[in-house]
Amino acid sequence: MQNEPINLYRAEQVRALEQSAISIQGISSFELMNRAGIAVFACMNNKWPKMQSVAIFCGSGNNAGDGYIVARLALLANLKVVVYSLIDPESLSGDALLAYKHYRKIKGDVILFHKDQVIDADVVVDALFGIGLSRPVTGLYAQAIRLINATAVKVIAIDIPSGIQADTGCVLACAVKADCTVSFVALKQGLLTGQAVDYCGDIIYEALAVPTAAFLEIKPAVVQVIKAVLAPRDRYSHKGCYGHVLIIGGDHGYTGAVRLAGEAALRVGAGLVSIATRAEHAALMNLNRPELMCHGVESPEQLTRLLEKASVVVIGPGLGQSDWANRLFNKTISAGKPMIIDADALNLLAKTPTTNPQWILTPHPGEAARLLNCSTIDIEQDRFASVAAIQGQYDGIALLKGAGTLIASAEDCAISTTGNPGMATAGMGDVLAGVIAGLLAQGFSLKKAAQQGAYHHGWAADCAVEKKGERGLLASDLMPYLRMWSL
Repeated sequence: MQNEPINLYRAEQVRALEQSAISIQGISSFELMNRAGIAVFACMNNKWPKMQSVAIFCGSGNNAGDGYIVARLALLANLKVVVYSLIDPESLSGDALLAYKHYRKIKGDVILFHKDQVIDADVVVDALFGIGLSRPVTGLYAQAIRLINATAVKVIAIDIPSGIQADTGCVLACAVKADCTVSFVALKQGLLTGQAVDYCGDIIYEALAVPTAAFLEIKPAVVQVIKAVLAPRDRYSHKGCYGHVLIIGGDHGYTGAVRLAGEAALRVGAGLVSIATRAEHAALMNLNRPELMCHGVESPEQLTRLLEKASVVVIGPGLGQSDWANRLFNKTISAGKPMIIDADALNLLAKTPTTNPQWILTPHPGEAARLLNCSTIDIEQDRFASVAAIQGQYDGIALLKGAGTLIASAEDCAISTTGNPGMATAGMGDVLAGVIAGLLAQGFSLKKAAQQGAYHHGWAADCAVEKKGERGLLASDLMPYLRMWSL
């Protein structure tokens, strides 16, 4: 993303920022619209300098007004321009009507859209819906969106791809798949998570010269995670200075999960890592990674000394939901240690909900649905509300995995945008649990460990796919990059 802002806002907050800018600067709303159109046209010229023709799809609101500004600029630049309107443009109102009249004054063409339309253009401009859309797209608008998506040309969306809900990132029945989205005033929180990430393309942020004072009045809804700078280690330090992580899990058939989590904790700098697993696994688990201290544990009593020595606990990777898993789980959550609850430990927690201010919960959408006793569809309909609900019900820190991982505390919500589709493979969650635990062991707060763990985990995956591509990425492929924090 170019000119990437850290703070993200809900649609209602963006509208408030616009009104504040108008009040502070004494500019008109039409001037803001004009600035938006200029920004979009400049972006088009920058990305596709050889374009000769433009098709602009306009709806019924102010987003259409932005489209008519772009149409006028393109026509004045001697490009071939056709505007496809989904309503009678004479029925527009306010600034959008004024923008339309300015375009018509220079003899600009407008065609009423019909379902059999054929697009003949180098670039399509999506000006159908703005950030206020809240209901499913149907009828002629859905037909227009399907036509845009079926046409093999470049597409630029004004402010947000039409059909995307600005606050959640959900597709409302159908949505424009853009190659580029120019987002105005403030970045909308829904653009960076959930389904929206497949529809926005490159996101270009344009503040439209909104003054800093406008932003001081409104607290952002979400904050993007940025990479933390780690202080160098003292030369006289030793392994005891960097924490002792205990990882509990690895039931029959699932030894790889705790092994991955354990190595990930070491790779990000934990001083010591112990693994509590099935007795028959303990002697074999560290054959290829002797730095892991592996212990056979068949009863809760055998966990006591390990829990006492640990500074941080991870429970869940490969744990299963057997009687053995249940007994270890109950022992662990009563230990009073900072901990990460992952995988099957989340499923066990969902059966007997409780609260703990000292834990980090790391569900994927399916596990989140079980924690909240709802469906995965419900979770993905509003990922922000879902992660807040988990945190509110269970306390501590809630981390909802997925495209645009969300991290909620009692105070705020953050989003980490690193990572790629190659991570949709077994073991990635186990690595994340280990990364977070390793950071927590080194003195990070719960919130900072969760935020930086998500960021660094995704960053390592991005590094791992640079030369070999996303398909076929393994969780263990991240290990060499987890060490590279300072690069």
